[in-house]
Amino acid sequence: MRLILASASPARLDTLRRAGVHPTVVVSDVDESLVGTDDIHELVGELARRKAEAVAAEVLPADGVVIVGCDTMLEIDGIPYGKPGTPENAVELWRRLSEATGLLVTGHHVIVSSGGQVHSTNRSAETLVHFADLSEEEIQAYVATGEPEAVAGGFTIDGFGGPFITGLEGDPHNVVGISLPLLRMMLADLGVTWHDLWNEPEGSHHPGL
Repeated sequence: MRLILASASPARLDTLRRAGVHPTVVVSDVDESLVGTDDIHELVGELARRKAEAVAAEVLPADGVVIVGCDTMLEIDGIPYGKPGTPENAVELWRRLSEATGLLVTGHHVIVSSGGQVHSTNRSAETLVHFADLSEEEIQAYVATGEPEAVAGGFTIDGFGGPFITGLEGDPHNVVGISLPLLRMMLADLGVTWHDLWNEPEGSHHPGL
């Protein structure tokens, strides 16, 4: 089986590669502003579906293909936040995140094309994220790195933002935008075992072979 990742996220791609899966990346051109709901689960699920289906329209009816679309948002006080987009928005968001607990939700949409048939499933994963008590100086310094404005929820755990996360409850992979345990279960529901996706990057080889 060949996996196609419908996402431009370097963190998602790196997470899959570290797990032995080297996907083809096909970025979808989905207008996220067109989804009109404030329910975070519905929002990320619908965006993940649209991303995966946009890529499916380009690559199917290819056989032996798995397409994965994801979308991540962070909910604070009932309000979902995606990418801040600007330094000003990132500063304002981090003033809310300081010493708070947020619910990070990633929607996953999986499409499998195999044996002339196409099946799909849509689910979401949750992780509670506990944030440190940051000073205004720390917030300004973090935003100045440029990292928070370009990532969902305004933070990363595997970059400059790592020291500002004091704890997680749930799947840590979900925090970087793709839940490997959930993805494994979704694939199993569609008749694909996780190790069917293990592969190597192009040009790689085993020593001695």
